[in-house]
Amino acid sequence: MNQKSALRDPALIRRAIKDAFLKLNPKVQIKNPVMFLVFVSSVLTTVLFILGLIGIQDAPTGFVLAITVILWLTVLFANFAEAIAEGRGKAQADALRASRKDVTAHRLKDPADHKVFEDVASTVLKKGEFFFASAGEQIPADGEVVEGAASVDESAITGESAPVIREAGGDRSAVTGGTTVLSDWLVVRVTQEPGKSFMDQMIAMVEGASRKKTPNEIALQILLAALTVIFLLVVVSLYAYSMFSADQAGVGNPTSVTSLVALLVCLAPTTIGALLSAIGIAGMSRLNQANVLAMSGRAIEAAGDVDTLLLDKTGTITLGNRQAAEFVPVDGCTERDLADAAQLSSLADETPEGRSIVVLAKERFGLRGRNLGDRNIHFVPFTAATRMSGVNYDGGEIRKGAAEAIKAYVEEAGYGFSGQCQEEVDRVARQGGTPLVVAKNHRVMGVIYLKDIIKDGVKEKFADLRKMGIKTIMITGDNPVTAAAIAAEAGVDDFLAQATPEGKLEMIRKYQQQGHLVAMTGDGTNDAPALAQADVAVAMNSGTQAAKEAGNMVDLDSSPTKLIEIVQIGKQLLMTRGSLTTFSIANDVAKYFAIIPALFIALYPQLDVLNIMRLHSAQSAILSATIYNALIIVALIPLALRGVKYREVPAGKLLKKNLLVYGLGGIIAPFIAIKIIDLILAVLGLV
Repeated sequence: MNQKSALRDPALIRRAIKDAFLKLNPKVQIKNPVMFLVFVSSVLTTVLFILGLIGIQDAPTGFVLAITVILWLTVLFANFAEAIAEGRGKAQADALRASRKDVTAHRLKDPADHKVFEDVASTVLKKGEFFFASAGEQIPADGEVVEGAASVDESAITGESAPVIREAGGDRSAVTGGTTVLSDWLVVRVTQEPGKSFMDQMIAMVEGASRKKTPNEIALQILLAALTVIFLLVVVSLYAYSMFSADQAGVGNPTSVTSLVALLVCLAPTTIGALLSAIGIAGMSRLNQANVLAMSGRAIEAAGDVDTLLLDKTGTITLGNRQAAEFVPVDGCTERDLADAAQLSSLADETPEGRSIVVLAKERFGLRGRNLGDRNIHFVPFTAATRMSGVNYDGGEIRKGAAEAIKAYVEEAGYGFSGQCQEEVDRVARQGGTPLVVAKNHRVMGVIYLKDIIKDGVKEKFADLRKMGIKTIMITGDNPVTAAAIAAEAGVDDFLAQATPEGKLEMIRKYQQQGHLVAMTGDGTNDAPALAQADVAVAMNSGTQAAKEAGNMVDLDSSPTKLIEIVQIGKQLLMTRGSLTTFSIANDVAKYFAIIPALFIALYPQLDVLNIMRLHSAQSAILSATIYNALIIVALIPLALRGVKYREVPAGKLLKKNLLVYGLGGIIAPFIAIKIIDLILAVLGLV
């Protein structure tokens, strides 16, 4: 359910209406100073209405009743805005609770022996204990896989139906309570205390129970409270001065307490005061819809201010699977012979790169249907130490691998490394590819050109980010020559080649010292220091526990490109809050011209020059302004929920546009609306 459809869900609206009345509790209202003022004003006019019924009149009883009803509706509309924003989160939380089951956990006494266990409730598992989970069983708690490998269904958490592999070691070792093992088995070490699991955090976050006001939100609320106090002092001063002026003129004071209360409510920044909480909750909800769990609202705001993005090359900028694009023979070798040797050495290579070599040889030269049984073949797997793989067969051997590794291999056997081959290796690297050298019986045959495939639309996306003033930096383990070529093709602003954990950390600190706000993604334990240092740190849900603990956001989909979407959501949140604040304050100009002249013109005829709206009467002016003040909250709820439309344009241009739309619009709209309401009241004979 998106924010727009939330307003079309009858069940959600009924729940929000009920919550709007429950929020009338003074303990709830006082959390929002601006709306608490409206709440107190509603109570005051209610008392004045009751006094009017027994003969103690401040103003005509019907007028006081009308103002009282409108003020109570204003409070309820503000409560409804917050409740409808919370409603989707509560619905998400209910769905998560329904998917979570209290399951039996197979707690292990010895993690090395998973056949000996005791069955306990999942709620009693403690941090540091071990459990065993096999096919068909739900994982009872968050943890780190210490033994085994299994296919896991994480759809209850991510919504993604495709299973994922979780295994001990590496960066795919974290498992989440509430997910289900589909095949094989896992031994898991519990990483969270009871009641503090990832699912518990999600439920608390999406329903808003743990949402704390952000520093910017608190600062804005203080500003709004200060403006409200100023208007309160102004209104009190106006009342005192009108009493004095009336006394000097020997007439009764034409200004009632009810009118001044209505004036105060209209001049106070009630529009943004009513919608401020809903904007923050809706921003958090948009992040949840993107399957990102933010550990705090501060992280979302920081995402909106980010101006530097560190992005991994693999999986973010490139597809992550390098593909064989060309066979480059050297020193008289034919391309077919090179393809034949490369394919033979890759038949047992199950990596995407290895499979692409087999496919390319098949497509180019029709090499297929090999009979391996009569050649006494033994495949040599790739290792980090040798940096090459290959095959041994009757009377010969083939190796393919990094240029440096093959060079050492042939030179150790007494053969020289081809100068032509080195030239081709350098050429491939300059073009952003990865060169693999093939040697047969210690003689170099040529180079396989593995090409990194840039994702569609990435270059355009980086161009949009550049327009927004955001610098993009690609992080890769490639050598500087290859990294430079890929960076140029992808359109990033800078790159860090041969990246190490120390290098990432140093780069983040350098940019922060220059006054930049930095965001990055990571999934491995070696990313944890940099994630902890970054202002916005998005850890992959599939990554290690260390990475998730270091980040201030967790991407449930484990998509490296999600960082760009997070930045957009953060900027949209700040834009929405700023735009509606501008609109709310601009509204006061029109309300000033509507109420002040009509209210005090009897005492100060000179104010007639300001009475440009020519409303029907003083009571009509006050009623029209207070009705508009209440209705504009309802009208802006959809915008607060979905957010101001976001565009990738420079901040200066965006500011000018928003000032024009929400600043000038905030002045013009109430002039028109208040005049229309005044005409309707007059036609209906209500004033």
